[in-house]
Amino acid sequence: NNEQKIQIAKTFGCCRFVYNCTLAYRKEKYEKEKKSVSKTDCNNYCNRQLKKEYEWLKEVDKFALTNAIYNMDAAYQKFFKEHAGYPKFKSKHDNHKSYTTNFTNGNITVDFGCNRVKLPKLKG
Repeated sequence: NNEQKIQIAKTFGCCRFVYNCTLAYRKEKYEKEKKSVSKTDCNNYCNRQLKKEYEWLKEVDKFALTNAIYNMDAAYQKFFKEHAGYPKFKSKHDNHKSYTTNFTNGNITVDFGCNRVKLPKLKG
């Protein structure tokens, strides 16, 4: 329905925002302090700083945000281990939008008989 479409769009945007912010945070820490930042540090940065500064991050699925951070970390690790390119910042103009959530307490169901999908609970 319309409410779900809006929530999904918000989640795409928040995941992109958190990915970009934590990548920038990690890059800045290394450039200024030569300090390595873990995915746990990035997750704490998101929960302790970003969510306080940007209240709207609390409107979306917390697992989606954590998974965005873990995806950024995986890209960062691949850069060092496989000499892949440095992780790129996500663009809102890229048509490849996706996010991952976690299955907890029956928050996701699929009914193929009616083609219905129940997504994580909407806050309201």
